[in-house]
Amino acid sequence: MNKAEIASVLYEVGTILDLLDDNPFKVRAHQNAARAIETLSEDLHQLAQTGKLTSIKGVGKQIAEKIEILINTNALPELDELKSKVPDGVFEMLRISGLGVKKVKALWRKLGVISIGELEYACNENRLMELDGFGVKSQERILKGIKTLRKFAGKRLLPDALAVADSILDHLKKEKSITRLDIVGSVRRRNEVVKHIDIVSASARPEKVISHFVKAPGAAEVISRGETKSTIRLESGAQVNIRVVSQDQFPYALHYFTGSTEHNKAMSRRAKTMGLEMNEYGLFKNGESVVCEDETEIFEALGLQFIPAERRENIGEIDEAQNKSAKALIETDDITGVIHCHTDYSDGLETIETMVSACIARGYKYLGVSDHSRSAGYAGGLTIDDLKRQSDHIDKVNEKTPGFHIFKGVESDILIDGKLDYPDEVFEKLDFVIASVHSGFNLDETKMTERIINAVKNRYTTMLGHPTGRLLLARDAYSVNMSCVIEACAGAGVIIELNANPHRLDIDWRHIGEALKAGVKISVNADAHRIPGLDHIKYGVMIARKGGCAKEDVFNTQNVDEISEYFKKEND
Repeated sequence: MNKAEIASVLYEVGTILDLLDDNPFKVRAHQNAARAIETLSEDLHQLAQTGKLTSIKGVGKQIAEKIEILINTNALPELDELKSKVPDGVFEMLRISGLGVKKVKALWRKLGVISIGELEYACNENRLMELDGFGVKSQERILKGIKTLRKFAGKRLLPDALAVADSILDHLKKEKSITRLDIVGSVRRRNEVVKHIDIVSASARPEKVISHFVKAPGAAEVISRGETKSTIRLESGAQVNIRVVSQDQFPYALHYFTGSTEHNKAMSRRAKTMGLEMNEYGLFKNGESVVCEDETEIFEALGLQFIPAERRENIGEIDEAQNKSAKALIETDDITGVIHCHTDYSDGLETIETMVSACIARGYKYLGVSDHSRSAGYAGGLTIDDLKRQSDHIDKVNEKTPGFHIFKGVESDILIDGKLDYPDEVFEKLDFVIASVHSGFNLDETKMTERIINAVKNRYTTMLGHPTGRLLLARDAYSVNMSCVIEACAGAGVIIELNANPHRLDIDWRHIGEALKAGVKISVNADAHRIPGLDHIKYGVMIARKGGCAKEDVFNTQNVDEISEYFKKEND
């Protein structure tokens, strides 16, 4: 087990203990230990081997013993015993947005609800009104949460899907008969939400590949097994599909099964206009195969530039490739610094110094600190005095770190009327301001659009944060006319954030092309609340590529002097 899996087990133990009304100190001990392991920079297995697990803050002797059991056996008997005391459906209820342990415990213990289906019925029958802390609005929110949960059932975020795919690829690489191998489908196209993982391999011995595939680590069920294709379900619930083709067929299968369906249809239509037939098995002219060694040669055979997998959504990429006008897409290494970062001044876990050190270790040249503003009481928002204190702190750290620069900013809440959260004299002392909606999500489209545009027009707004407010697999975007917002940003010279947090990836890639055409810059922002969050940048770059961003389209590919000059110019 890796440290993320071990932390997950400890969280689960803590949750069940809480549901069972066990000792609160015991509950917190497991939760604190899980958090400590999640953020641990050292090698957990090495600490276990050297008997130093208790050196981790929050890990006592008993929990250290449990960690050792998990490392050595990949299981924890205590967890199985605890699970037997709680109905499976009770755990499912915890997945509903807005339902924490306290409320689920009340529903189970006091109302006898033990499944999502029973909970839905109870809401529709107004049974929750009998419980303290629940009312009509609570029932409505729960019903909405159930609907959202069902809508996203079986789906997973891109980083989770990539991790599963990489694990399966590592397993398959051990089968020596495989000559070529790659991820395809929505994972290869870097869709922000993925339903299943698809893999294509080339081998002269497909039966050996299939036999090896179904023995993948964590395989819980073989859903189907044929001569050249198979589907398994992992213990995590992920569905993985594989297809085995010949060496000659591999380039065509790679292209075809990468998709998207609409891209494939458009490519097929183009092939027909050239007297060709194209499918997953090859490219043919008058029944004779047109030999292509790789995808690049397939595109060349159709008179096209190579189209990166991320762009294959039939959104104009074929026309660009035909006109040879497609730009080289941004790469992760093009990012020079991190904008949008939270510290322990608000809801971040790290000090400014720690975040700076982590950025330097990753090769970045600057950091934009932007803690929450004063209206964000839920996130320890900064008062005016707090901002001044932080500003002085940043000055001192800047003096100590030559070759690296910290920019002073704030993530200001956009209030209901579209105003920002401080008076102008506060903003004018900052390098940059990110304006974001964090509340009042239920406005209608007209009011929400007006609200955001009002904030965009504020002369101190540098960039618009996570513009649709979505939380992938948890909360839909609020109603907003993005075309109008993009137009306003273009007019005001406001940058639009691509929030790289995997739960957001917002601005939606579907709006990026429109923003670029309007002349709006995109900033790929980490929105990091702790050190691992800095590494979310790579997911933001994936989505920036999908939206068609070149290096020059992205704000934080510039050097520190260019960034500094931009901020000064905007504040003049």
